[in-house]
Amino acid sequence: MSFEEVLLEDLAAPQKNSIVGGPFGSNLVSRDYVQHGVPVIRGQNMGERWVSGDFVFVTEEKARSLAANKARPGDLVFTQRGTLGQVAIVPEGQYSEYIVSQSQMKLTPDSSKADVHYLYYAFRSNEQQEYIRNTAIQTGVPHTNLGILKRTPLKLPSLLDQRSIASVLRALDDRITLLRETNATLEAIAQALFKSWFVDFDPVRAKAEGRSPDGMDEATAALFPDGFEESELGLVPRGWVIGAISDLAKLNPESWTARNHPRVLAYVDLANTKENVITTVAEFDFDEAPSRARRVLRDGDTIVGTVRPGNRSFAFIREPEANLTGSTGFAVLRPIESRYAEFVYLVATQDSSIEYLTHLADGAAYPAVRPDVVGAIQTCIPPDGVLESFHEVAAPLFAKVAHNQRQAQTIATLRDTLLPRLISGQLRLPEAEVESLEAIA
Repeated sequence: MSFEEVLLEDLAAPQKNSIVGGPFGSNLVSRDYVQHGVPVIRGQNMGERWVSGDFVFVTEEKARSLAANKARPGDLVFTQRGTLGQVAIVPEGQYSEYIVSQSQMKLTPDSSKADVHYLYYAFRSNEQQEYIRNTAIQTGVPHTNLGILKRTPLKLPSLLDQRSIASVLRALDDRITLLRETNATLEAIAQALFKSWFVDFDPVRAKAEGRSPDGMDEATAALFPDGFEESELGLVPRGWVIGAISDLAKLNPESWTARNHPRVLAYVDLANTKENVITTVAEFDFDEAPSRARRVLRDGDTIVGTVRPGNRSFAFIREPEANLTGSTGFAVLRPIESRYAEFVYLVATQDSSIEYLTHLADGAAYPAVRPDVVGAIQTCIPPDGVLESFHEVAAPLFAKVAHNQRQAQTIATLRDTLLPRLISGQLRLPEAEVESLEAIA
């Protein structure tokens, strides 16, 4: 495979505004945002392969005034300031055009010269990421600019080889996406069952009305009462008690110390944890690990971020690797009984709990809550028989989620191993195709 060294500007489509930055200064400000219209691509829309997430919008009229800053499906968007090195593709789908914010830049590639998916992976490679870091302007907040982007050198194989390389890597990413979507469905099922049993009390309401609870065998239905009673949280099932998460789980039960610690840690921090997905586990020698790497994590633990809790940095720990360690920015909840594990996780991470923690978080620059505030979250606690029954249904769902997460991580590791070898030509395509097919089989 032969490579040609080119500059990124050489790959821009032969049309006006094919490689541009965002609007200047006051041309786009927060007061321009509206509820509906043309979406604006900001930093929070840049975390994945595709531009995605929650958008803000501008009116059609405003978008027309920013015509030079538009991005369309098939364009490549780069972060100019913020998390440097981010790159994402504008997807086909709901929106036909976007506005690039002041913190982003976009390229419309010439499809006769470059494949946008190949360019995406090329910019994800260590070589290109290092180039971005090394050429960043360090004055104030580190940033880059359009001139630097245009002059970025790239090693480019033939268009056919670009497409073949991208196809291998896309197959791996598509498999990861499918596994994550499957996990979202599995967790939604668990959340729906939790809500039905422990928030809406559907089985109790059914029995109170003389009906058999839906989707439940007689033995399980018999565990639920047939009426309600008043409590400090309002009407709750008769015989159930009002308590706190700390009645079912120990808070921060283990921490590594200077005298008691392993040689190597597998470290999880808040930035890499989001809605039960841990994207990265970093390995450190204990003496070189961040000072916050102290919380010991075991099977069945729930971790909830106490710093900016609204960021939803939480996860359920299932079959962890050796010496898995969380940041002290997490509250660790370890169930007193294994059958409490899924209930504890769902109580602690339901929307109402996260909203409660977000409301209580104080500190303008570093809003946070104390770990004991997480443990003190109130809930209606059913008898052990009900908790056991819920565990029997929910545990297999979370076991499958954990299995899928491990598989996704394996595939991501393979992708990250193949990427530099493919981009540099060190690995031939047939060999890469075999490895990728084995991983996703």
